[in-house]
Parts: sequence; structure tokens; C-alpha cells
Amino acid sequence: MIPRPDALNRITEAIRIHPIAALLGPRQCGKTTLSRMFAEREPCTYFDLENPVDIRRLSAPMTTLEKLSGLVIIDEIQRRPELFELLRVLVDRPENRARFLLLGSASPKLVKGASESLAGRIGFIDLSGFNLREVGAKQINVLWIRGGFPRSFLAPDGITSVKWREDFMRTFLERDIPQLGITIPSETLKRFWTMVAHYHGQIWNAAQFARSLGTSENTARRYLDIMSGAYMIRVLPPWFENIRKRQVKAPKIYIRDSGIMHALLHLFTMTDLLGHPKLGASWEGFALEHVIETVETRDVYFWATHAGAELDLLVVVRGRRFGFEFKYADAPGRTRSMQIAIQDLGLDHLWVVYPGHQEYELDDKISVIPLESIHRILPYSK
Repeated sequence: MIPRPDALNRITEAIRIHPIAALLGPRQCGKTTLSRMFAEREPCTYFDLENPVDIRRLSAPMTTLEKLSGLVIIDEIQRRPELFELLRVLVDRPENRARFLLLGSASPKLVKGASESLAGRIGFIDLSGFNLREVGAKQINVLWIRGGFPRSFLAPDGITSVKWREDFMRTFLERDIPQLGITIPSETLKRFWTMVAHYHGQIWNAAQFARSLGTSENTARRYLDIMSGAYMIRVLPPWFENIRKRQVKAPKIYIRDSGIMHALLHLFTMTDLLGHPKLGASWEGFALEHVIETVETRDVYFWATHAGAELDLLVVVRGRRFGFEFKYADAPGRTRSMQIAIQDLGLDHLWVVYPGHQEYELDDKISVIPLESIHRILPYSK
């Protein structure tokens, strides 16, 4: 079992601040395993709402839950959305002695229900698959090609990993999506998902997707909302401000897990990836997800002008602006676009993230840093 101390610390902090914490993420990303690791620290009561026995135990939820104390874990809570209102009543009682950890797929229904019923009482923790700090720098290529889903990464060989990802995608489309009350044919959503893989790292164009799918632009946007709400696609919003330049105001789209992206594009080995036109875009998405997880902020954007200047990632932390560029190159150098971004956006610092092993400075505001060392930027962002 691979330790996940950073994720455990985020759960601890959320539980310390709020009487309820929600651990959100796609299926099979390790939520249940992580919650059981967390529960080893103290006695807990566990309910799995996919288990018929636990469903019967909660047939009278008020009677069952109001008697409990300590940590209470409820897995797959999106199956019983009426529990949100009940939990609000329980945690507001002065005599309440329980703290609740809710697990579930990151459906919009789950987040919306929790936000409306439990406002001010709940903290959210977003969980993805394994990251480089957890598996070790020596495993970077395995993590990149297979992705971070535990069963994909830990598979005994590449063929097993590919088969798991293909089965996961099929189950997600044919079972998980319908369980959210979404009635879209699985083949249609699979086509959309595959199209996004081909546009990975590019500007979202609803009209282009609509033409290819034979649908309206609103329908294409709905598909994007569904997949981003399920943590399969990242929609990176644009940053724009009054700098007297025409700036891009449409978001960028990425497949969040690199292994899923590679499966959609039928890239099963590093040899396949290294010879593919999407090599640079794949590295960008892989590194971008690691940086966003490291800085732990929701204020993340990209920036681009119609004249050609751009910045792959802009992070705002406590009013300070930091930039990131992702380059699959042996020794990245300084570019004019980087200088424009620093000047126009007032960046405190810009990092160029690459797959090498040496750190070096390009000037006083631009540094080249390996992905394996990305956690060292935390002193800058705090």
C-alpha cells in the first residue's frame, strides 16, 4: 500500500475545522482506502451505501446516526441525498458527539446538495490518483503513461493496466453516469471524451465540438459540464484583465488523468507516446495536474493573447501571482512569451517545469525546475 500523508493531512485539517468533511473524487481513485487509513487513528463507524447490509442499517437514519459518537464514515453518499438535510440537523445539536466523513463520486448533484444543506458546516477535499511525490521520482514514466488511478498504476504489467483503464471507462459510461440520472448514450459520451483527448491542452471551441458530434453548442457544453463535474476533464479558465491587449476568453480543456488520455488515444507504451504528436500536450497536462495539487488553491488559470503570448498556468496565492510553463525538452530556455507574461501580469516568479533532473535559473524571475522537485515551490506560494 502506498502512503498518502498529504491527503491524510488535508482530511485531518478539514475534520478539525468542520463537523463534516466530504472527500470528493472519481471512482477508483482511492477514496475508500484513504478513509480506512484515516480511520486507523481512532475508532469509527463505517457505512457503505453500495452494501445491502449497510443500507438496511440506515433504513431509519435518524435513529441510527443520532446515537453515534466519534468518526462516522459514509461511503457513496450520493446514493442517499436526503441524508444531507439529516446531517445538518444532527451536527447543529449541542449534544452531538460525532464527526462525519462523507465519500462519493464528484457528481454535481453531490456537491450541490451538500453545499445547499450543509453550508458553513462542511469542508471539501478533492482527491485524485497517485502523484509523483507518493510513488517516487524513479516511477515518473510509469505514472505518466499509466496515470494515477491506483489499480492502473499498480498493475503487474502494462497490458493489465491498459485493460483496467478500458474496463474503467466502460463502467464509468455505462453504469456511473446513468446512476447520476444522466440519460446520454454511452457511445455518444465516449465519442466526446475521445475528442477531448485529441484537443487536450487546447482552447475549448463549442461550435467545433457541436459540428463534429452533430449536436447543438448547448449540448456540447452540457457534455463538458458532466465530464468535468465527474473529475474526468479539467476546464482551466482564462485569466484576463485590462492590459490593452486582446486576450483569449475561452477555457482550455484537459483529460485530468494521463493514463485515461493515453488509453483514449491508444498510446500504451512510452515508445508509443514518444512518437506521437500529443507528446508535449500530454506532458503539459500531466505536470499541470501535479502543480495544481501542490499549490492547493482554486485560483488557477491560463493566460493568452490573440497576438500569440501565453502562459500555461497562472496561480494566485494570497494576492501574489506565479506562472508556470511546461516544456518537454532537455534544457528549456527563456522565451519572449515568458517575458511578456511576467511584464503584463506582474508575476512574482515563473517556473519552467520539465522532465529533467537539474534546477537552474534563467534570470532572477525565471527558473527551470524538474517535476520531481515541484514541492519545493511551496515556500514561494505560502
